[in-house]
This record gives sequence, structure tokens and C-alpha cells, in this order.
Amino acid sequence: MTSVAAKRAPAAPAGAERTGVLQAVWADAGEPTAEVSTEEIRQILADGSAIVVDTRSVAEFAAGHLPGVRHIPTRADGPAEQYVEAVENLVGGSKDTALVLYCNGPYCKRTRSLGRHLAATGFTNVRRYQLGIPIWRALGGPTEIELDGVLRVRRDDRSAVFFDARAPQDHARGTLFGAHSVPAEGLPGSLAKAPLPRDDFHARVVLFGEDFAQARALAEALSVTPFHNILYFPGTYQALAAAAK
Repeated sequence: MTSVAAKRAPAAPAGAERTGVLQAVWADAGEPTAEVSTEEIRQILADGSAIVVDTRSVAEFAAGHLPGVRHIPTRADGPAEQYVEAVENLVGGSKDTALVLYCNGPYCKRTRSLGRHLAATGFTNVRRYQLGIPIWRALGGPTEIELDGVLRVRRDDRSAVFFDARAPQDHARGTLFGAHSVPAEGLPGSLAKAPLPRDDFHARVVLFGEDFAQARALAEALSVTPFHNILYFPGTYQALAAAAK
């Protein structure tokens, strides 16, 4: 039996192109810099076809950022000229270098403002991922956390959960921050047994392993769950343990 809601649902216009959340953009009008979608930024990060630049503060970057990006920190009251100079140094003066800027989501003004300044000073290939890191996370994008960020989360966020992706025998010999054992070698089965905070899908879940590969593998497995505040440390366990002392 067809539901009333289904009967009332309007048909898509003839020839209308169907898109999904990965292809969506914020669709700013009148900006000199174009936008890229989440699908496009994923491809750019994979093939290195542009330099992706995080424009947020040092603290924001340390707490979580897109993997493998460059960081040029900004201050809300800082002069745009300093940022333009920093970007010129980054690209060695080549103003046709492909760049993608991002910050804290659709309402963050930094990427718009900095994009305008770069375009006004002769940069010809600047785009923005205006949806930014909130949407990146919500759509399952893997997010890296810096060493300082891990330590700050441990100090300040008592609701955060830590997962150790190393082999069970390594975890048994000692771990950090009360981390639970979720070995990357046992995925996906090990994740099914993980004590995830299922009463709070917004809780931070911080991952580390013996190396980048283990932590990233666990992050990828979690990317298709409802949890969207997943952060993995891309360094080694030894580096993290030394800093934790």
C-alpha cells in the first residue's frame, strides 16, 4: 500500500541532476574563489593535485585537521598581508599553484576573506572547501590530531575515549590514558567489541597505534559508524609515550 507521504512527494523535475551529500557545496554567491565539495577534497588529498591549507589557529589545528594538509595559522585580528606573504613563501612565488583553503565550516569567514586577498594579489588558482572540518567529520572524513592536541584532550576532556590499535600483547604490556584495546589486525571484529560511548555519538574518540598505519586503519573502520568525532594520532606509539611522561 502506498503511503500518503509517498503520494504527496513531488516528482523530480525532468532532467534534474541527482546529487548527494558528498557532492554538495555551500554555494556562496559573488566570491572570487570557487568551492570544492567533500568528494573533490577527498580526491585532492589522495592525488596531491592541490596544496590544501588549514587556515585556523595553532590550537585548532593541533586539536584536529584534515590529513596531510599544510598549516598557515591566522589570527582574527592579524593583517591579511602577512598571510599572503606566507602563502607566497609556501608556493615559492608561483601564484598559479593550485590551492584549497578550509577552516571551521560554512559560517567561518577566514577562507572567504583570505581567498579574496589572495585573488586580489594575483593568485589565480585558489578554491575553498567552505563546508570545512565540521562537515568533513560528519561525512566520515579521517581526522588527524597532533601530539599537543592528544595531551590537551587527555587533560581537559574527561568524556574522551582512547583506543589502542596495537596488537593485544603490546597493549597488555602497558598502554596510555587508560586506552581500550581495539587491535587493527583484528578489524572489523575487534571494533564490534569496542566500548564505544553509545549514549553520546559526539564524544571524542582518540586513536593511536604502533604507527600511522594502525591508527589510520582503525579510523577508517570507525568512519562508517555514527561516531563523527574520531581523531587519530599519525605518529608512533613511542613518540606519544615519551610525550605523555
